This record gives sequence, structure tokens and C-alpha cells, in this order.
Amino acid sequence: MSEECTHDCSSCGADCSSRDMHEKLNPKSSVKKVIGVVSGKGGVGKSLVTSLLAVMFSRQGWHTAILDADITGPSIPKAFGLTEKATGTEECIFPVKTHGGIDVISLNLLLENDTDPVVWRGPVLAGAVKQFWTDVIWEDVDYMFVDMPPGTGDVPLTVFQSIALDGIVIVTTPQELVSMIVEKAVNMANLMEIPILGVVENMSSFVCPDCNKKYYPFGESKLEDVANRYGLEILARMPIDPELAAACDRGSIEKMICDEASAAAKRLEELVKI
Repeated sequence: MSEECTHDCSSCGADCSSRDMHEKLNPKSSVKKVIGVVSGKGGVGKSLVTSLLAVMFSRQGWHTAILDADITGPSIPKAFGLTEKATGTEECIFPVKTHGGIDVISLNLLLENDTDPVVWRGPVLAGAVKQFWTDVIWEDVDYMFVDMPPGTGDVPLTVFQSIALDGIVIVTTPQELVSMIVEKAVNMANLMEIPILGVVENMSSFVCPDCNKKYYPFGESKLEDVANRYGLEILARMPIDPELAAACDRGSIEKMICDEASAAAKRLEELVKI
């Protein structure tokens, strides 16, 4: 720290290890723990995992929230069947509650039509994410899950820099591509000094409804090798379940039973204690 430090990081140009770039919550908000859900690429089921973890924590009696930071592809409201729009005042925004009491903010809860495209440049997208953190009234939230956009661009960087994350969960799939997907997320988290809580492998296998035999459509999983290489804990291997996909389409994800997600949630609760 510079000897002439004024403790005002916003106006400081020094390269100081003590600099805290995290945005402040609204004075009326309270969020105890924040967990980011990330992936190195799209299409791996990150929003599904985010939704299920929030549901499982809520079932354990925690007041849970989801901040949908995937601004250009917000799918959380659809999974929970949310049609009500978020409201607010000139000073703040109020999240929308799901049927089970989970607080949610997502751009689709602010758009007039769910299918309106979000044709914004990076800085504007990043600014929206900051506002979801600073301008929304998060009342007495125990665990917040941040559904991150895929990759390592402006918005993930903004989340890592602006929100004080207690850790991240990396979502991946059992393909040869897995090592690259996980490595990108690991390297970014290490660069930003964010703890990695573990990995969830989605679409790991499926069980034939006729013969009850388990199949591996993407081949043998490489996750064990990758997890060992980077010292990561495997939180869950999620199967391909048509019922989960159908529940998201119906907006009834809160009614689903998923043993793998439940086990992952219990382990996360141990790792990120209040």
C-alpha cells in the first residue's frame, strides 16, 4: 500500500494489492454468501445447475436468491415459470419471488417481451450486472447464486471484480473438450483469486427407460483426470433427465427431485458455511 494512500480506490491509479473493487450492496440489502456458477463454454446446462442448487438450498430452509448475470441469454425466469415483471422506484429495484420464495432478478423480468433481443455492447452489459447487485433490494438473503454467462469476457470479469464471491462452481460435460472448458474457468478464477468450490458434470449419462441400462452418450468421462490435475472436488455427476428439461419448459423446476443436485447442495453448504 502506498504511504500516501487515501483509501479511496475509485480515484487511485496505484497497483495496490489492498485495492477492493467490489461494489457496495444497497444499504437496505443483506446477502450472507454468494456462489457463482460458471462454465468455459455455453450449452453445458449452467442455468439448470444454478436453478437446482438454489432450489435445494431453499428446501433446506435457507432464504435463497438468484442473480441472473447471463444478460443476453437469461433463462432463469423460464425455468421457474416467472411471468410477473420486476418493479421498483427511482432508487431501487425489487426482485421477483418464485412460488417457493426464491428471490430472482433477470433482464427478462425487466423487458417488455421475453423474446426482445439484448443488442448491447460489453460495457453496458457489465453495467447491468452491477446494477443487479447494487440497485436491487436483496432482503435477508442467506445464499445467492449468480448464473454467469459462458466464457471469460466482459460480464464474467465484471462479476468477479464487482461482487464479493465466496466461491464458484464450474459446470462442464463429459467430452474431450472438458479439459479446455475446465482449464479456462480455473485459470480465470485463479487469476481473480476466487475460490473454486468444485465441479459439476452435467449430461454425464442416461438410463434407458426400457432396459434400465446406463449409457454414456458422450463417451467415458474425463472429469476424474481433469479434477485430479487441478485439485478440484467433483460435486456431482448429473444425468440426462428428460423430466428436468420438461420441468424447465413448464416453469416447474421447484417441483423436481434430483438426488445428485441435492448431494451437491449439501456439500456446498459444508464448504460455504454461514
